[in-house]
Amino acid sequence: MTVLMSAPVTPLVLPRIGPLLRHAAPRVFESMILPVLVFYVALLFADAGVALGVAAAWVYGGVAWRLVKGGEAPGTLLLAAGTITVRVALAVATGNPIVFFLQPCLGVFCVSLGFLLTAPLRRPLIRRVVADLVPLPDHVTEHPRMRRFFVRQSVLWGCAQLLNAVLSLWLLLSQSLQTYLVVRTSVVAVLLGGAALVSVLSFRHCLRRLDDLAPRPAGAEPLAA
Repeated sequence: MTVLMSAPVTPLVLPRIGPLLRHAAPRVFESMILPVLVFYVALLFADAGVALGVAAAWVYGGVAWRLVKGGEAPGTLLLAAGTITVRVALAVATGNPIVFFLQPCLGVFCVSLGFLLTAPLRRPLIRRVVADLVPLPDHVTEHPRMRRFFVRQSVLWGCAQLLNAVLSLWLLLSQSLQTYLVVRTSVVAVLLGGAALVSVLSFRHCLRRLDDLAPRPAGAEPLAA
């Protein structure tokens, strides 16, 4: 009589939260902070159009460099490239100075749609962004609990960025330019900082739950102690 044996279950081995955050930090800096710094430095020596072109060249150059090296462009860098593309297209089409400040609002609106519209997909946009920031094995990202986490994070960041765009647009159209720059910077810092905190805590909780459910060798430390 033939006895069918079930395939052995691969232990779920996950990295600790500290190394994951250290891995994420340079990618966030490269894709989200550095393009803004490049833009403002260029703005010190040229007008807004030239500064925007320099920032766009920087982001596109980063994507091209990854492709030339035979790698895959990070999702965070692709988001930055999409935002820059919207800003350049509007600047060329209108030439109106106020559009320069309107462009980030529309770019953020497009990003929010990207998160919300891909939320129900098997591989939502947020999953690619998370994969850039925290390298998790495929059997972890395909886990049903992680897939539910990606859906929730897609909705969270889609709504946060949508609120960011709406508030920024309202401030731009109803307040002075000085008020817009000060208040928007403060509001966006609080809004996105809060969303980031929720994401980190939710991610940590999700990893703990996966770690509790996974078989662990004797003597091994828990994932997120």
